[in-house]
Amino acid sequence: MASGSTKAILAAMFANMGIAIAKFVAYIFTSSSSMLAESIHSVADTSNQALLLLGGRKAKQHATAEHPFGYGRERYFWSFIVALVLFSLGGLFAIYEGWHKLHEEDHGVTKVGWAIGVLLLGIVLEGFSFRTAVRESRPLKGQASWWEFIRHSRSPELPVVLLEDLGALTGLVFALVGVSLAAITGESRWDAYATISIGVLLVVIAAVLVYEMKSLLIGESAYGPVRRQIVEAIEGTEGIEALLDLRTQHVGPDQLLVGAELQMDPNLDTDGVARTIDRAEARVRAAVPIAKMIYLEPEATTKGDPGLAPQE
Repeated sequence: MASGSTKAILAAMFANMGIAIAKFVAYIFTSSSSMLAESIHSVADTSNQALLLLGGRKAKQHATAEHPFGYGRERYFWSFIVALVLFSLGGLFAIYEGWHKLHEEDHGVTKVGWAIGVLLLGIVLEGFSFRTAVRESRPLKGQASWWEFIRHSRSPELPVVLLEDLGALTGLVFALVGVSLAAITGESRWDAYATISIGVLLVVIAAVLVYEMKSLLIGESAYGPVRRQIVEAIEGTEGIEALLDLRTQHVGPDQLLVGAELQMDPNLDTDGVARTIDRAEARVRAAVPIAKMIYLEPEATTKGDPGLAPQE
């Protein structure tokens, strides 16, 4: 896992840990359902960052006979678990707590100063975490929009942290508005509405993450610009007349599997074909360093070796 991802995860984890403690204290004094929802949300986020670190550590295991392509997808799996935790422990709990608050006897929100103070502190800490995630993501994002980065990034940690921090900041604003309106009007239903809003927000974010992580777990190809680099490297190799087929798949964020069928120069003998393939592999690795596994198959008849003729 890249150092930038680790830095963003650690910043988010420590920020959420401190915020969770402060929110629980504020909930005890205020009896605010939105504060309780935000407390659980921060606990879920802290756990999620620990899971992301666990995934990064497990992904470093060496390949084995049972897993010959390594453990790179551990990072995708644990990011998928993060999305499920955010959905269940964060989103569904908040929706339930808000619904329960709407249907119980109105006791109002007490000691609002505690809630507002903690929420403002939370906004500052989450803002620091979000700023760190944005700064570490910029080099990977390039010229793409933030939505394109989240949709197409093959490295799962930074998009997860970005969405979690954005959801946390938005949820804090919802809670601040709900607690304030409840204090001004004397009706706790505003607090309940804020709680439900937080839950819906977390469910939406979790749904986006589940969809993206599922796609990565199934196996996604190299991003368009990377594919073009591979094509240029192969087609620019002397002795290769055409690239007949190219298939790529990420077996981890930093590990790319490349398979291709090649139309070779028919005047090459067997040794010439082998040397040409070696040159093509070297060019691909130079252009795309994450191409760890490359399988190039010649599909043309070569001089003195009918066994390399195209299959019918």
